[in-house]
Amino acid sequence: MALKQLKVILLFIFCFQSIFYSSINASAESKNRYYYEKQGTAIWEVPVKEKVIAITFDDGPNDEYTPEVLDLLKKYNAKATFFLVGERVAKFPEVVMREIEEGHEVANHTYTHARLQYLTDDQIRDQLHKTHDAIIAATHVEPVLFRPPFGYYSERSINTVHDLGYLTVMWSWHQDTFDWQNPGVYKIVSNVLKDTRKGDIVLFHDHGGDRSQTIEALKQILPALQKQGYQFVTVSQLLQLKAGVKLPNF
Repeated sequence: MALKQLKVILLFIFCFQSIFYSSINASAESKNRYYYEKQGTAIWEVPVKEKVIAITFDDGPNDEYTPEVLDLLKKYNAKATFFLVGERVAKFPEVVMREIEEGHEVANHTYTHARLQYLTDDQIRDQLHKTHDAIIAATHVEPVLFRPPFGYYSERSINTVHDLGYLTVMWSWHQDTFDWQNPGVYKIVSNVLKDTRKGDIVLFHDHGGDRSQTIEALKQILPALQKQGYQFVTVSQLLQLKAGVKLPNF
């Protein structure tokens, strides 16, 4: 009888330790991007066999720089994804509508470019809801992608966003142009071209200061990558290609 009791106790301890350490490992892993990618709640890039990349723009729309970006994208038959700040969508709805009319994707970037780490879950939801509504009012298109301002994310914020039906989209670690720092046109161009890979998600900004360096850099980046055989697609198109969906011209 004593032996039976000992076996039961040992089994209980083993089960408890397994649960305990699994919990610790899950908690630790949750701080790693690969955990979120595995869960399907966030992406940094999208591995595909096609020679495509997604260029993205944060913080707009801007009534001066965004139209210049759109002119360049049109010139090179490039599609992009614009992560929009809701209060600016309300201010410049015609610019957002042009993005849609020219085949680009629009996505959520909060209403006031808020720092999520300082917000409650309800406040995060409010930021996304207001931007969601502003985009629909301007374009009649429902956004499904979200990028957190300043690149801040946590398990709490990603789960809150996911519960609203959004996928969190970051950017490839080697494809942050740092254009918001105005480091010089050469530096922005170099940041992109030195290590371009299939399925990259590249980060630019079309608002938040003087974006003339971004414009000048795009004039070099777009034709250079085209010469290398790259095509420019939206983030959602990247995801479709990964899923095996056949897109036109691919």
